[in-house]
Amino acid sequence: MGLVSGAAAQGYLTLEAAVRTGLKNNYNILIAENERRIVENNNNLGEAGLLPVVDANTGKNWSVQDVEQQFRNDPEPLIRDNARSSTASSSVSGLYVIDAGSFFTIQRLGVLSEQSRLEAKVIIENTIADITTAYYRLVLEQQRYVMIQNTLELSEERRRISKDKYELGRASKQEFLAAQVDYNTDLTAIINQEEVIANARIQLNELMGMEPQQEMAIKDTILVSREIELDDLLNSANLNNPQLLAAQRQINIAHLQLRELHAQRLPQLELFGSYNRQLTEAEAGFLLSNRSRGFNYGLTARLNLFNGFVLNNRIQSARIVEQNEVLRLKSLKLALESDINEVYNSYRIGLRLLEVAQSNYEVAVENADISLERYRLGNTSALEFREAQQNALAAEARLINALYTIKAAEIELNRLAGTVVSGL
Repeated sequence: MGLVSGAAAQGYLTLEAAVRTGLKNNYNILIAENERRIVENNNNLGEAGLLPVVDANTGKNWSVQDVEQQFRNDPEPLIRDNARSSTASSSVSGLYVIDAGSFFTIQRLGVLSEQSRLEAKVIIENTIADITTAYYRLVLEQQRYVMIQNTLELSEERRRISKDKYELGRASKQEFLAAQVDYNTDLTAIINQEEVIANARIQLNELMGMEPQQEMAIKDTILVSREIELDDLLNSANLNNPQLLAAQRQINIAHLQLRELHAQRLPQLELFGSYNRQLTEAEAGFLLSNRSRGFNYGLTARLNLFNGFVLNNRIQSARIVEQNEVLRLKSLKLALESDINEVYNSYRIGLRLLEVAQSNYEVAVENADISLERYRLGNTSALEFREAQQNALAAEARLINALYTIKAAEIELNRLAGTVVSGL
């Protein structure tokens, strides 16, 4: 909230400030960042099984028994009621398993960490693109508001002129009432546009992680680039698109999982050792006290000879998984290239339509100005003036719509090419 309020206090919310706020507050980004941290926390030698396991144990047992013991050389039995005994023990043991698969596991965990960063980047870039689109959508709706407001002012001027003419007897009451109806129509349009702007502001606030009613002031124009080239987009996508890079990492992960399974055919070596201490005390028995301490250590080699073809089946399935990941990458790359070509076509057509819209707008505005002046002089009808006014309004609407369409295509192209940040 501070960034938006600060921007508004200093003037107007800029696109850069909106993106910074979204990167800080957007919940999807925060969740993606936490998921990335979880994966990176798991990227360590212990998770891969490359560190020993060390356990410490300690304990003490007590017992109370009635004892009757008959010794070979003593005809009298030894009878002891409530004979107490206790055993205290403690030990430290360690186990280190040497498994070839662990070396592939640590590599796989590293690739998973890279993949998690790329997946987080996908969320970040998508959010930036959404914020940018929503920002310019709000700019568009504000420009529409100004456009409708200008039309309303012209309608007010026409209403005033027709009223003066009616009062002077130079125009009929019907003409004045028609001007009043058109004015009310334009007034309704501007009220409806206020609702559209409010909803566009709410959508932008949501993407920035702000409260829906958070106020903001935006004063910006839609500027489009005319220098985007298709080959540059395709090359950049192959190098920078995070979704494509994440799919490449997924192939590496599948390959390392296959190597891990192959490693299960190799011998597994276990190194173990322990240090033990034990003290036993008894009020009856052959030994009244027994104390021991020392080391135990050893080496065990294990090799699985047959497990019902389970490992073979897992290896075959892992090969298929790896092949599927390769196919997914090819499919994703084809879809990405298709999307870039499709959006680029819309971008190029939009530039051509923009030239037509710009030229048509200039003509329509000039025609509306002439019609207004002719209407003041009484040389044209109210119907002709309203038609010229509506034509100018439609021409301006097509112009700003063309600008927004091009800008939206430009944002999408930057997202697909993995350059949405540099494209701001």
